[in-house]
Amino acid sequence: MNVHGNDALPTETDHAGRDARPTTTTTLRWGIVGPGSIASRFASQLLGSETGRLVAVASRSRDRAEAFAAEHSPEGRPARVHDDYDALFADPEVDAVYVATVHTEHVRLALRAIEAGKHVICEKPLAVEHAGVMVLVEAARRAGVYLAEGFMYRFHPQIARFAELLRDGEIGTLEHVDASFAFAADLPPDHRLASPDLAGGGILDVGGYPVSIARLVAGIAEGKPFAEPVSLTAKGTLGSTGVDDWATASLVFASGLTASVRSGVRLQDDNAVVVTGSAGRIVLRDPWVPSDVDGSDIEVHVVGRDVRTIHVAPAPQWGLQADAAAANLALGQSPEIGWADSLGNAAVLDAWREAIGLRYPFESDTAFVPTASGRPLRVRDDAAMRYGTIAGIDKRISRLVLGCDNQRTIGHATAMFDNFVELGGNAFDTGYIYGDGLMERLLGQWIANRGIRDDVMVIGKGAHTPHCDPESLTRQLTETLDRLQTDHVDLYLMHRDNLSIPVGEFVDVLDEHAKAGRIRAFGGSNWTIARFEEAQAYAHSHDKQAFAALSDHFGLARALDVPWAGCEHVTDPADREWLERTGTALLPWSSQARGFFARADPRDLSDPELVRCYYSDDNFERLSRARSLATDLGVAPTAVALAYVLAQSFPTFALIGPRSLEETRTSLAGLDIELTTEQVAWLDLRG
Repeated sequence: MNVHGNDALPTETDHAGRDARPTTTTTLRWGIVGPGSIASRFASQLLGSETGRLVAVASRSRDRAEAFAAEHSPEGRPARVHDDYDALFADPEVDAVYVATVHTEHVRLALRAIEAGKHVICEKPLAVEHAGVMVLVEAARRAGVYLAEGFMYRFHPQIARFAELLRDGEIGTLEHVDASFAFAADLPPDHRLASPDLAGGGILDVGGYPVSIARLVAGIAEGKPFAEPVSLTAKGTLGSTGVDDWATASLVFASGLTASVRSGVRLQDDNAVVVTGSAGRIVLRDPWVPSDVDGSDIEVHVVGRDVRTIHVAPAPQWGLQADAAAANLALGQSPEIGWADSLGNAAVLDAWREAIGLRYPFESDTAFVPTASGRPLRVRDDAAMRYGTIAGIDKRISRLVLGCDNQRTIGHATAMFDNFVELGGNAFDTGYIYGDGLMERLLGQWIANRGIRDDVMVIGKGAHTPHCDPESLTRQLTETLDRLQTDHVDLYLMHRDNLSIPVGEFVDVLDEHAKAGRIRAFGGSNWTIARFEEAQAYAHSHDKQAFAALSDHFGLARALDVPWAGCEHVTDPADREWLERTGTALLPWSSQARGFFARADPRDLSDPELVRCYYSDDNFERLSRARSLATDLGVAPTAVALAYVLAQSFPTFALIGPRSLEETRTSLAGLDIELTTEQVAWLDLRG
């Protein structure tokens, strides 16, 4: 059955092909690492590029690198050959690097190139999982260099013309995308595409193509550069080596547009794109690698009209990709495939693999995951972290505490935790109930992988309702220590209080664990100040260790209600006076008000929890003042909200819960803000 419909009849030609280059005068000297077949295509088109020239090649095989350089060097200007990748990155004659190694090496090599100050185009996928893409994007942003994922098809004028037709409403309202990239290959078990250790299979090798074009079309439907699916379901076949031989996914987007995407390495598909609209459909028969000789055709099928074929002239898409890099150095990314686009694509590929049960050995929760660069973890020279102390803990503690309650995988946790340490953070907060124990296991595995138990401050929490009693506390603490792979936690907080149990029973059991060395200090989370004081009085009168910290809700936005049952907040003037008088360390959770300072709008009632907990005239006035001050300081209002917490006259260690490296970066901007006493009072409507 021909899903593309009738044969094309009238034909028109788009001559944009070879002239569709960005205007630029910048020349880039390129180095290539991993001189394989894709790198060969890039190098061959670099010869005809307006801005690029091959100057260096590196490979694990010198013979291979020399042969590649001889084939692709400009006449009379042979490319240098380096014996290892780092030598190429250190080459002062190299401006930009094309990374074309196996998938599992992409992040490490791209990161090293970025750290050496080189611009980078990295073959797809940019990383095996979304976390790796985050690492590279943040590194490129910090270094001020260009970074792009090697989806070369997005630079071909065929895609620009295709998108133009869709935006112009040529086929009406966009309804469905069918896209595939799959081939049948006879793969030996040790081939990279068959190897789980090298992230083999179709989804990562070619599945990114149909996913990226589906997201592009969905973005057009929503009036954006791209869009993310709101749901994904998938099926797939895992072959004898454990990688995906064939897989399909169904995506649904907010506009109502749906998409069917397919990939594979052992089964041939049409490798076409069909977009269906309310008035017809558009077909790309060669969407990924159009002919360099014959060009490509776009078929436009409109109800009641003859099929129209638009011929797009041949274009060197790898060369155009290189020219786009030269044209967009100041931006660090190109409009054809930017950082946010790559991040979104990686998230969908993660979901696709998860849906079919594809997890590589190095993604196991107990896997050893090296640092992204392969170098030892260290605090960056420009880290601006502040530090404090808590009674009973013999180490300095970062004033920001990273919440360990939303990491999805060991890869995600590693990226978030490594970055936090590089920024000077050393305090990590987790809880027995978080992720049904997964969060503690991920934190424990990361600490073991890095070998830095003595360098970090681990906060554990247990005895959450309904298991808030001394016996449950002991049982949960034992499990927590096992999950964390340690013999102690630095600070242990009771996650809730149970007023039906005399406070002395809790103090006794906590003191017992402290004397046994299982915890260094302890305290209460979501405890009232009155109950906290009662515990202190009992400890002092019975020669027991006293509570060292309180973790309740506190922040610039006053909570009207609590998000979960049993939560407590400290907001009243009497609470502030007590904290100042006693000097009790406060570890406020939701210190940035669960997104209130990032997205709250009195007309937007779409988040009922945010409305219930924070929507008040006073809080919106605080938000207005935070925005005003943020504008003056050139930061986000969330940074001002965090700076407010850190500027209190009593010791605070703010818990933050970023899900991405970008969220971490924007949160830590609060460290650069020194609020005066008058500004603190003004923000809180006290002056």
